[in-house]
Amino acid sequence: MGGLIKSDPGGLIGVLSGKGGIDLPKPFSKEIFLINTQIACTSHVEGLDALKEKLSKGTRLSFFRELDNEYDKLAVLIKDDQGNKLGYVSKEKNEIISRLMDAGKLIYGKLIEIETKGKWLKIEIEVYLQD
Repeated sequence: MGGLIKSDPGGLIGVLSGKGGIDLPKPFSKEIFLINTQIACTSHVEGLDALKEKLSKGTRLSFFRELDNEYDKLAVLIKDDQGNKLGYVSKEKNEIISRLMDAGKLIYGKLIEIETKGKWLKIEIEVYLQD
């Protein structure tokens, strides 16, 4: 995963997203709702059943571009607030999100609902742009 862009909580993105330990005012900052979607590929994530118990409505989700993903050049990886991999933004909905992220925009999600459907864990999320 050499192409994975990681968030540094002590860096600029960490400070701007409120995870850098510095509480800076954001005079013109606003949260912009983009889309509702489901997390894709949850059935391929090991240990997701154990993680399910730790997830709850409103959990903030971090998005990471996965530039070296062999299946999707626009892949956007989704992790929970503890850094655990949950899956991906689906191919059908990741083009604009990945392009915004490539342009330096802060994109994140909020967990809306979790439902087990057989071996598949359906995780509904809302996607936001912090501008």
